[in-house]
Amino acid sequence: MVPEAGAQSIERAARVLVRLVERDQPVSLSAVMAETRLPKSTAARLLRALERNGLAQRQPGGGFRPGPVLVDYAQRDSAIGDLATLALPYLEALEERTGETANIAIPTPSGVARLAQVDSHHPLGAGNWVGRRIPPHASSLGKVFIAFGASQPPTGRLEKLGPNTITSVADLLGELESVRKRGYATTWEELDAGLCSAAAPVFTSKATVIAAISVSAPTARTTRGRLRELAEEVVLSTQALTRTICAVPNGGNRVT
Repeated sequence: MVPEAGAQSIERAARVLVRLVERDQPVSLSAVMAETRLPKSTAARLLRALERNGLAQRQPGGGFRPGPVLVDYAQRDSAIGDLATLALPYLEALEERTGETANIAIPTPSGVARLAQVDSHHPLGAGNWVGRRIPPHASSLGKVFIAFGASQPPTGRLEKLGPNTITSVADLLGELESVRKRGYATTWEELDAGLCSAAAPVFTSKATVIAAISVSAPTARTTRGRLRELAEEVVLSTQALTRTICAVPNGGNRVT
């Protein structure tokens, strides 16, 4: 039997979660307090707990939406639930235009999860990352998710994975501001030596980031200028996939 205090906490968390699911727009802390009649400290604590467990997602402009765990569950029976299949033609076209490996990924509480990959036609490629969890701070996909509110910014010292990994939270936050302004993120030997990448967000009709697309390439055949060109191609792909998602009936409601 759940102790009375524990049952009360579950009841309160459920009330907060219901408010997030019922609203089309991000719900602020003050709105949660008003609608649930919970003290500020309690409401904030519950939102943090929901966020840690992937049930709530903090937005860049403030407020909270349902988190990636709920998104994943909602997608299982959705017309656009199989995001990897839906995105495959766009990944294939991106690889054909750029000649580099194309990926689509989603944010999860444990890191970036890549759903599908179309390999480069070059003998020297970026390797297969599907199914692997990638630390967000060291990947262009992860930077996109953090910058646009699909993942929480990391705290503390950041793990160094490649020669140029950003290990300072302050430095990372500064770069994320640039990511938001230009609409895409890049890395240069941050996840692994000899690897660079560019990624951009995929949105639903409610302007929520559901996924991101990236291209990855060896630095041996890529310049910084070429990486910017690759980023522009990625943006074209994400814009096209976003239009497709928004055109699916109830797509914006089912994938948020």
